[in-house]
Amino acid sequence: MVKTLSLSFVFFCCSIFSFAQNKPDTSKYDPHLLFSPLFYPSDVNVTRAATGEPGEAYWQNRADYQIAASLNDTTHEIIASVIITYKNNSPHTLPFLWLQLDQNLFTAGSRGQARMPVGSRSRYGDSKSTFVGGYKISSVKIVSDKNADADYHISDTRMQVRLPKPVAAGGDVIKIKIDYSFVLPEHGADRCGILSTMNGDIFAVAQWYPRMCVFDDIEGWNTLPYLGAGEFYLEYGDFDVNITAPASHIVVCSGELQNPSEVLTATQIQRLDAAKRSDKTVMIRTEDEVKQPSSRPKATTLTWHYKMNNARDVAWASSKAFVWDAARINLPSGKTALAMSVYPAEEVGVYSWGRSTEYIKGSIENYSKRWYEYPYPVATNVGCNINGMEYPGLVFCNTKFEGGTLFEVADHEFGHTWFPMIVGSNERKYGWMDEGFNTFINSLSAQDFNNGEYLEKPKGMDVLAPYIFSSTSEAIMTSPDAMKEKNIAVALYYKPALALELLRDQVLGPDMFDYAFRTYIQRWAYKHPTPWDFFRTMENVAGEDLGWFWKEWFLENYKLDQAVVGVKYENDDPYNGAIVTIANEDKMAMPVILAYETTSGIKDTLKLPVEVWNNTTSWDVKLPTKETLKSVVIDPDKIFPDMNFSNNSWKANK
Repeated sequence: MVKTLSLSFVFFCCSIFSFAQNKPDTSKYDPHLLFSPLFYPSDVNVTRAATGEPGEAYWQNRADYQIAASLNDTTHEIIASVIITYKNNSPHTLPFLWLQLDQNLFTAGSRGQARMPVGSRSRYGDSKSTFVGGYKISSVKIVSDKNADADYHISDTRMQVRLPKPVAAGGDVIKIKIDYSFVLPEHGADRCGILSTMNGDIFAVAQWYPRMCVFDDIEGWNTLPYLGAGEFYLEYGDFDVNITAPASHIVVCSGELQNPSEVLTATQIQRLDAAKRSDKTVMIRTEDEVKQPSSRPKATTLTWHYKMNNARDVAWASSKAFVWDAARINLPSGKTALAMSVYPAEEVGVYSWGRSTEYIKGSIENYSKRWYEYPYPVATNVGCNINGMEYPGLVFCNTKFEGGTLFEVADHEFGHTWFPMIVGSNERKYGWMDEGFNTFINSLSAQDFNNGEYLEKPKGMDVLAPYIFSSTSEAIMTSPDAMKEKNIAVALYYKPALALELLRDQVLGPDMFDYAFRTYIQRWAYKHPTPWDFFRTMENVAGEDLGWFWKEWFLENYKLDQAVVGVKYENDDPYNGAIVTIANEDKMAMPVILAYETTSGIKDTLKLPVEVWNNTTSWDVKLPTKETLKSVVIDPDKIFPDMNFSNNSWKANK
């Protein structure tokens, strides 16, 4: 009896299957693949919780830096010494240390130079360049071992220091001292460089000292080489920096100036104090004063002393050509910070860099209210030959930017304060976790600044989708160095930003999204999250299973094609209501916005959740109408990145 029933059941199922095959489905969509319950690749552990927050045994190491450097503005050489105090908070004994030597990208035989495209210019270098740079390491000593010479080995942009005595687990500390020099490149992969102006060169200095590689609970030592596209992954610590430059120079650096009386004139100190109390921009050094020797103290060289606490990096700039202005930043807690801009006299004016400090102030005050309070004492925008690059408390922007472009770039670079300066993700592997997140928050900042002064009218997805999801596009979850350079702007910036916008506005709603996003920032401030920590946090706080969303947007390169298949009336009578058949024709699934109009002119819109695509490629939607329909349209405002809007609509008698 049981066997007979089983065979009958199998025959019944096969009959249904055979019948279904008589109606071939041309859709590429597979609901089982997209909504698989096996999204997360591994179980959580004691360092990272299932909720997406740091686990009870989370740890990370720490690196403090004391740096003394001098700039020769004729030879462009920087001679420096750094003492690194490294604390091993991990449960592992470390018999060796790894450091990053990013300037070695500019050596003739570097891996990054070997990757430069022949016959075309890359943002990160030039295959025809004759510049030979890189670090010259003159000494590596273990300070905590009576200045013993260290056994070190350089491999491209990394250096391994082999220790005579391992750094013990659970809080042991080691100090190493490195003496080095390098020549600053004119075009340093668009992250550092030298700009010639009518009043002197501007030196924008970054990736300028040996930096500790991160040792974490995910991969141990993170030692991917610096090739140009992949940015940085760094430990947090305190910085004590002394920079010696010609006395004619103004030197700005991440952090706060400790010795203004030694490097500024009495007038500049007075103006700087006034700026700290002013919501309007105050000139510290004017265009006319740039050419006046009296605008600088009388000396041959001066040493500028800066401190920066609980940061992952520092950068600086030096020039005798700097015009300098500043204004107060008002923070939600009642604290204040200082916005500053330094730029050449050629770019003075309200249509150029004259509003830079206003832009900085507006951006930082906005992000501090929305997400997390700005943590640094100063925010400085440096006008130079770099198109845009971010460091804690200081950014580089191209002097040729003006108006809305300067606002957008400055807003973007200071948006990086939150990603990755506060939330310290691994940029070398997951560029979208800083560029994409930042581009997303920039879209909200543009709405808020000065009543949307620079807000552009959004383009419909009929224009943008073919660009973002072109035939040569790549998945977001691709490391920057493994991505075609032409795809970086889309895959690391625009596409993840669009994904977060749609997640906020169309899936979770702004209130729930913002609460979850703020929670992510708070949980991982000054820590090292992975993509899975972000995914888990958003899901747990928002109360939604979003594996389908992360898979189609971030892990894969799926495309969307929603369609209206047809319209009929229940029992062939319009009075009983219309039934609209919709279909999902490609691999991505999103909620459905369905607009319709009746012949008498009644209009309405339904929004269907993504769950209608849980187990099918097509779905019937019953409309609450009592008359014939004139038209039906999916996504009439072109919000979703549909690759084929031509099948999104139906019209009567068509």
